[in-house]
Amino acid sequence: MEPSARPYRSVLYIPGSKSRALDKARGLPVDAIIFDLEDAVTAEEKVNARTLLRETLAQGGYGNRTRLVRINGLDTEWGRADALAARDMDADAILLPKAGSPADVDALAEMTGDMPIWTMMETPQGMLNAAAIAAHPLVAGFIMGTNDLARDLNTRFRADRVPLMTSLGLCLLAARAEGVVIIDGVYNAFKDDAGLMQECVQGRDMGFDGKSLIHPAQVEIANRAFAPSPEEIELARRQIAAFEETQAQGQGVAVVDGRIVENLHVATARELLAKAEMIEAMQAG
Repeated sequence: MEPSARPYRSVLYIPGSKSRALDKARGLPVDAIIFDLEDAVTAEEKVNARTLLRETLAQGGYGNRTRLVRINGLDTEWGRADALAARDMDADAILLPKAGSPADVDALAEMTGDMPIWTMMETPQGMLNAAAIAAHPLVAGFIMGTNDLARDLNTRFRADRVPLMTSLGLCLLAARAEGVVIIDGVYNAFKDDAGLMQECVQGRDMGFDGKSLIHPAQVEIANRAFAPSPEEIELARRQIAAFEETQAQGQGVAVVDGRIVENLHVATARELLAKAEMIEAMQAG
């Protein structure tokens, strides 16, 4: 299935325990926010963070950003209470950590009903069951948890991410087969703009919808990397125009810049323009 036209270029983690960060996020040019109750919150702050986040989301002000609440695992002492609380929060979906199988999604859904679920894809088991997880009727998105995954796989860090390619590819295949949004993992060196851009370009080239981010300083680069470029927009318009002109004249094949333009190219061009228009609308709103 084709990628969603709705942009998910930048998906920023915000600690659910930090009221100042929660407030600042209202003004950041991100496409989605992960309101985190898990890794970004200490054990001592877990219960208070849950209450603060519920009150903060009730106040609104996050505009058209997608709001995801990442709960603690259901195998922890906080998971069940998080799930029940998140079900009633003003959020778009619940993000389940360390999803290993559709049964994990079912366990969450028993508490949260028909609320959409996104899953953290960050374990070897999750990689092997990616297709089944993506096929679950409540799953709407994948977030790659590359730090946890690299640890479990015992890989070494490489800028080209070759050790993670099998896992990334399995999740991409699963997401695209089921029409699920898929977001690339974080880039840890938040002051390394060149490295972030390199990884964003790699992720975009692979087919990811966007990048998960750990710091507001990373937002602009991710937004730029995962948005259609002016050159891509201009080419898409020319491809559509050439194809429509050829069709109107009853000719067989359209050609743009020495390359044949077929139905599939036109469909891709229309999707690209739709995404560009939605980005523009979101920025205006």
